Amino acid sequence: MEEAVLLRRDGAVGTVVLNRPGKRNALDLTMRAAIAQAVRTLDADETVRAIVITGGSGVFAAGADLNLLVDKGAQDVAGIDLGQYWAPVAGCGKPTIAAVSGFALGAGCELAMMCDFIVADPSARFGQPELAVGIMPGAGGTQRLVRTLGKQMASLMLLTGEMITGERAWQLGLVAELTAEGQALERAAELARKAARMPPKALQATRRVLRQGADLPLDAALALENREFLLLFDTADKTEGMRAFLDKRKPDFKGQ
Repeated sequence: MEEAVLLRRDGAVGTVVLNRPGKRNALDLTMRAAIAQAVRTLDADETVRAIVITGGSGVFAAGADLNLLVDKGAQDVAGIDLGQYWAPVAGCGKPTIAAVSGFALGAGCELAMMCDFIVADPSARFGQPELAVGIMPGAGGTQRLVRTLGKQMASLMLLTGEMITGERAWQLGLVAELTAEGQALERAAELARKAARMPPKALQATRRVLRQGADLPLDAALALENREFLLLFDTADKTEGMRAFLDKRKPDFKGQ
């Protein structure tokens, strides 16, 4: 039996590959658990500094496997605790990049949005079609969409099930970069390598401010940013980075 998820390492970049192509990477419990474990493994690996999540060249993930949910009531689904499978992704301590080709629908779209940013090619299709089967998004789809796209586009996608193309998603800001056809994974890996070369403490501080500050009033968010900014002046990597710039050489960051 094929593994639900493939785990690859290339230098400082770890890649999680969803591997259920015959089911368009439909997210059953086995795959969700495998994604969670793969991300936990890479997050704990000190040699890995950035993570790419992809479904390969044909599909990212076409949503939840409805066989998991069709006969279950509210208490049954609560007992499964689907959130436990997404927590390692949403709370990952390292930069995460989604590389999307083909469908990223329902829970697949939510998974992509849990990452720090998304790289996609023109074949990508993003959507939250849960209303068509009598439910609604339950892993952040409503909240991440409205925060990223605003009320108008989020409402259109959520209330009608309308999909948007990779190009439209890039125009609207859901996708950070649109590549040529079939190049999403290669470009995501390139950007992951770039992030992996950044000083770890500054990288972590920036991610904290981005995630925590987004939902704070501006004054509180600016105070959070200023605190993290000042703390970085006590790191060895700050001195190394500035000295290397002044000396016109590449910095050697140690994460200290």
